[in-house]
Amino acid sequence: MANATNVLSAGIEIIGSIRFSNDMIIDGKIEGEITSDKGKITIGENAKIKGDITAGEVKVYGKVEGKITSQRCELKDKSKINGDIKSKVFSMEEGAQLTGRTEIGG
Repeated sequence: MANATNVLSAGIEIIGSIRFSNDMIIDGKIEGEITSDKGKITIGENAKIKGDITAGEVKVYGKVEGKITSQRCELKDKSKINGDIKSKVFSMEEGAQLTGRTEIGG
């Protein structure tokens, strides 16, 4: 499995840190830090994350309460973020909600 995608579907709740290297899709509830050096993470519509996220690429469809640090960050139309974002490339669709500061570029 050269480039496997890890999936945590709706109904799963985790309290603790998650570290991954490939791609990950989360649609459940996570309370803790999510970390990847270069991996891509997708926060699904049903997801509720309470903790910081660090990854190469972050796409958010659900709710995040915490800081996001990435190379590329996309906030989709129904996403709700309560925390700061630090990203080289940032996009935010109409309808997305962000309460926090953004640091883009660099």
